[in-house]
Amino acid sequence: MRVAVVGATGLVGGVMLKVLEERNFPVEELIPVASERSAGKIIEFGGKSAVVVTPEDALALKPDLALFSAGGEMSLLWAKRFTGNGSVVIDNSSAWRMDPEIPLIVPEVNGTFLTKGHRLIANPNCSTIQMVMVVAPLHKEIGIRRLVVSTYQSVTGTGVKAVRQLEDERQGILGEKAYNYVIDKNCIPQCDVFTPNGYTKEEMKLVNETRKILSDESIGITATAVRVPVSGGHSESVNLEFNQDYDIDRVKRILSQSPGIIVLDDPASNQYPMPAMTENRDEVFVGRIRRDYSALNALNMWIVADNLRKGAATNTIQIAEYMLKAGLI
Repeated sequence: MRVAVVGATGLVGGVMLKVLEERNFPVEELIPVASERSAGKIIEFGGKSAVVVTPEDALALKPDLALFSAGGEMSLLWAKRFTGNGSVVIDNSSAWRMDPEIPLIVPEVNGTFLTKGHRLIANPNCSTIQMVMVVAPLHKEIGIRRLVVSTYQSVTGTGVKAVRQLEDERQGILGEKAYNYVIDKNCIPQCDVFTPNGYTKEEMKLVNETRKILSDESIGITATAVRVPVSGGHSESVNLEFNQDYDIDRVKRILSQSPGIIVLDDPASNQYPMPAMTENRDEVFVGRIRRDYSALNALNMWIVADNLRKGAATNTIQIAEYMLKAGLI
């Protein structure tokens, strides 16, 4: 296939290229795409060199598949131009996620929703992906009425500038800042900008995207998103309330048998997921699974995943793989 990666020189774009190679996706010709200031750069892929081109140049090359990870503004400007030119577009930004006409997909959860007519597909937010991977099989088998999530999100979720800020601060270097505050040895209870209701955009993504992916507007969801001084992997403390009583062993069994999930839950030997162990992994890890005795039919869990991989690049490519296998591309 002729595959364009829009945002190839960015943090997620770089991971997309890595994942495409690792998973042996059938790339006959790679078209790395970035802004005009990056055009002409050389990217190594599959033992060959590819020249970075502008979106306009990429459009003329008519890629079969275009993977977008260059921000919402770029996606709004170019995604439909690519689909109109014959490409299937999978977009990693927030631009199209809540459009009722655009499918929002986590393949293990709702991949069957995709059809031949879908030419533009949205990839969910990183923190949403790892949460729905775990709650979806439980919702299907037992039924969930409410979710309370607190996230502990890596600086990689903000981008290269944030990673550099953390590294600079740890070395005592005064450099460019991605955040309004110091992030090293600190926690910032703000991911993205605030909305009129007092929640941040990141928190509202968890609410709205989860309901859309699960096709259930009745689930009560509330979130607090926090940026922490970690350079890889998002963590989430999730409290959920089921519609009925449940058996804790059944919960663990459901999760253990769900694709893409690793249950790491052995308090006796201090075994539980941490971001350091999920880096460069595509699975979603869940542990600290325990009954919440303060509420009826309630459960606590700790969910961790590499936000650049399953939370972004890998999920994007898994969507493409699903479509290819189903004959939708």
